Amino acid sequence: MVATLKAVKFLFTAPLILLFLFVINLMTSPGHWWVQWAALGLGIAWFFSLLRVIRAVIVAGGLAALGTYLYNRQR
Repeated sequence: MVATLKAVKFLFTAPLILLFLFVINLMTSPGHWWVQWAALGLGIAWFFSLLRVIRAVIVAGGLAALGTYLYNRQR
């Protein structure tokens, strides 16, 4: 549960971190784009965080559907 919440938080903070690094790259060395490597790493981590969140949503939806099915079956 905690890992999923951290993954959701990362989905919002990673683009802000990348934006901050992009601004630093523009200010310090505009001819050399080192920020692309940070974007690659953050992009890979962001993708896996997205997969973790999607998996949690699917599991929660499946449990809700199962609960609804069992509730309606007993009525």
